[in-house]
Amino acid sequence: MTFAPNREHAALREVVADFLAAHASEARVRVAMETEAGFDAVTWRRVGAELELCGLAVPAAYGGSGYSFAEVCVVLEEMGSSLACLPYFSSVVLAHTLLQALGPSRCLEHWLPLLANGSKRAAVALAETSGRWDEPGVQARAVPDAQAWRVTGTKMFVLDGHTADLLLVAARTGAGLSVFAVESDAPGLTRTLLPTMDRTRKQARLVLADTPATLVGPEGGAWPALSTMLDLAAVGLAAEQVGGGRRCLDMAVGYAGQRVQFDRVIGSFQAVKHICADMLIDLECARSALLMGVRAATEAPDELPVSASLAKSYCSDAYLNIAKSNIQVHGGIGFTWEHPAHLYFKRAKTSQILFGDVSYHRGLLADRIAI
Repeated sequence: MTFAPNREHAALREVVADFLAAHASEARVRVAMETEAGFDAVTWRRVGAELELCGLAVPAAYGGSGYSFAEVCVVLEEMGSSLACLPYFSSVVLAHTLLQALGPSRCLEHWLPLLANGSKRAAVALAETSGRWDEPGVQARAVPDAQAWRVTGTKMFVLDGHTADLLLVAARTGAGLSVFAVESDAPGLTRTLLPTMDRTRKQARLVLADTPATLVGPEGGAWPALSTMLDLAAVGLAAEQVGGGRRCLDMAVGYAGQRVQFDRVIGSFQAVKHICADMLIDLECARSALLMGVRAATEAPDELPVSASLAKSYCSDAYLNIAKSNIQVHGGIGFTWEHPAHLYFKRAKTSQILFGDVSYHRGLLADRIAI
């Protein structure tokens, strides 16, 4: 029930799972999620330098391993299973993808090797106060001056934006939508940690007031790269959701086989069997949608937009249903703060909304297949 289409993926999954079992246990997750940074710096350095997970899908010319997005999804599934508090999604899935999609630039040459080895972290600032994840939702402005560009606007829901060393900010110029690199210590930049339902994934508000920035990629032509990033992010998030759903199912089945009521384990009751069976069906269907998205990301890029929206919409609902059912199987204990079931439910709910909710992606899917 793990995403492992070949032996290399199975070996990678085993290594990542063992590492996260030791360094992203429930106890460590609870400690990390209470900190302002939201992750342990030592663990992050090991992820980048020792396991070399940050550069999996980065070309060797930029210090990476030269693998594909499929390997990244293997890592994401295991991270979703453990709820690992690490800035992997923000830096690897979003920033790496966007930098490479924008094409050759000085920013790519300087920053991508640093991001690939984990010594630096990046975040992407796209959505604003409207909460939209499409091109019209970007209203921040950028104007040129004698030495650089200057960006003004407010960005919301920026994953790990309060701790990132580099911020890739979407803003409009006279030529159209563009992406700008803003360093963390740039004047006029204010970063504020947002209160969120899911405390295992930090989000920030960025306020840019005439902040100096560097143009990345072509001026006015950034939306295709941003759209590709969002599609890959949808597939990556689906991998996390499948991993989280798998862990919830394992928790529910394990508890049902131990909890005794009326002199019988509750797993012997037909109602509980039906709940667990429905969880398994949701999980396996979600996995099928994920595999379709991974195949498109690695082998059929023309199919990626359709597959990404399909995976995001289906896996979002499936994960939330599985997380709810996990709490139901556990009964009263599943509602308590001390039990991990609520952590997965909160991650499922926020993931359902991130990068556009289910209705938004179903609408995208309909548009993309011309219904």
